[in-house]
Amino acid sequence: MSIVHVKINGIPVEVEAGTTILLAARKAGVTIPTLCYHDDLKPFGSCGLCIVKQEGNAKILRACATPAAEHMSIITHDPELYQVRKTILEMILSTHPSSCLTCIRNGECELQTLAAEFGIREQPFDVRLSDRPKDTSSASIVLDPEKCIKCGRCVQVCQDLQGVFALEFIGRGDGTCMAPAAMLQLEDSPCVRCGQCAAHCPVGAIYEKDEVAAFQEAVADPEKQVVVQIAPSIRVGLSESFGLPAGTVTTGKIYAALRRLGVDAVHDTNFGADLTIMEEGSELVHRLTKGGALPQFTSCCPAWVDYVEKYYPDLLDMVSSAKSPMQMVGAVEKTYTAEKQNMDPAKMYTVAIMPCTAKKYEAYRDESMRSSGYQDVDLVLTTREFARLIKATGIDFLHLEEEAADNPVGEYSGAGTIFGATGGVMEAAVRTAYHVVTGKELENVEIESVRGLDEIKKGTVDFDGTPVRVAVVHGLSHVAEVLDEVRAARAEGKQAPYEFIEVMACRGGCIAGGGQPYGATDVLRTKRAAGLYSDDKQSKVRCSHQNESIKQLYEEFLDKPLSKKSHHLLHTTYQEIPVYKA
Repeated sequence: MSIVHVKINGIPVEVEAGTTILLAARKAGVTIPTLCYHDDLKPFGSCGLCIVKQEGNAKILRACATPAAEHMSIITHDPELYQVRKTILEMILSTHPSSCLTCIRNGECELQTLAAEFGIREQPFDVRLSDRPKDTSSASIVLDPEKCIKCGRCVQVCQDLQGVFALEFIGRGDGTCMAPAAMLQLEDSPCVRCGQCAAHCPVGAIYEKDEVAAFQEAVADPEKQVVVQIAPSIRVGLSESFGLPAGTVTTGKIYAALRRLGVDAVHDTNFGADLTIMEEGSELVHRLTKGGALPQFTSCCPAWVDYVEKYYPDLLDMVSSAKSPMQMVGAVEKTYTAEKQNMDPAKMYTVAIMPCTAKKYEAYRDESMRSSGYQDVDLVLTTREFARLIKATGIDFLHLEEEAADNPVGEYSGAGTIFGATGGVMEAAVRTAYHVVTGKELENVEIESVRGLDEIKKGTVDFDGTPVRVAVVHGLSHVAEVLDEVRAARAEGKQAPYEFIEVMACRGGCIAGGGQPYGATDVLRTKRAAGLYSDDKQSKVRCSHQNESIKQLYEEFLDKPLSKKSHHLLHTTYQEIPVYKA
């Protein structure tokens, strides 16, 4: 490892060769302002806020994209740089509306924060706003061109991080905009609704479709019985919205907050994760022993399912038919739970708090999402919407006493909890599939090889003498590599290189989904995942097949995994979707 020695405002710093001036400055405890830069993305250098000076050189450098060189002496802040940066901000603000009070990013906007830090109180330039209308065609995401600052983050995320290419740069100069090709509506583009564009946008130009009002109306309706489930990642994501350290588990407080909001029952999507493992794991065992297309891909992530339907429809027979945990819980709530607790499913209003914008689409994706005879999941709120809701209703979240969920759809295993992290579904599935195949319990349920943030993790799991080759992929731009490998093997009539593959659309998995608190980086992803693994480790039950409520559900209602009733309620089908809609 080669080391270079630089000075940042006179402070000596040692960094690895190739480290940018921006990151070298951070190591020296100096913050250089940026708008287009994000740790997840390749430096783009479009906003110009990160300009710095090099002593002895008249050239102005962009710190985000310039590597630190040996003996370089950098000045990051002086009166001239301050004024240039302030002017850049004033120019950006001249093409940006001043509707901060009514913006969904108010208080969480990077541009707003910088404008405050630089003391911008007047607008010296003529205001020129985009006349393009909002794009509300998607059930998940809204595009507001008027607020776009042309930083390019959304395009980079969509193309480089996700490999979807739903957004691109269109036009030149002042006419440049970020939009789908041919200026299509977002719903007609290749968009898979993952929401990573919204999660990485520094302003309010892209955001989730806000449905908090619909939740409040449902709670206020005396004819509706509001039942809410929370996803695994919510328990470690929501904490950041209330100033707690990343990865802090707040499950009990979330249950309490929901009751303060006036809901009739509090459930947990982790129960659905355990149920998914029973169905998906049984499906894998069936394919391995009775025949079926291999490898089997997981199906919990709706953005991934949307992606494979659009880009790899020839591999759809390899995708597990199991619905996602959210949809399984919705179906169980309006059948089994309604029957057991004498509730009228026609009056039940089922809500899911999810880390994912694509879940808003998934709830209504096809008729199989009405398997109960009603809409299985009526409403989906993201973590960010949920945080705003709690704050708006005056709930002192930090001082809430912890409460428990309502059974039977509130009991879950540690395996259900780790669904939120990349590799978690695989690990949970292996814990149960091992038992199904061997009749034994796995001695060490913690499978370190599938954990972590490596984009593609491959390995072999020993089922007591039966090797099962697995892969874990997260971030859609890396999925194509594995899918092409599988497709090539099929085309050549060869055995597939894996038996089981987990796919998550978002880097890190659901812990960094498109609806989670802003600012996700690998540091935060690691902390959020650690919170889930800690929650799993302290669970009394750590395998899905050991969940007593799951056992009871099968005994009283479903009969067994892959039964006729299970297939009707808990499974779905897939079909090819055109990448571009006519």
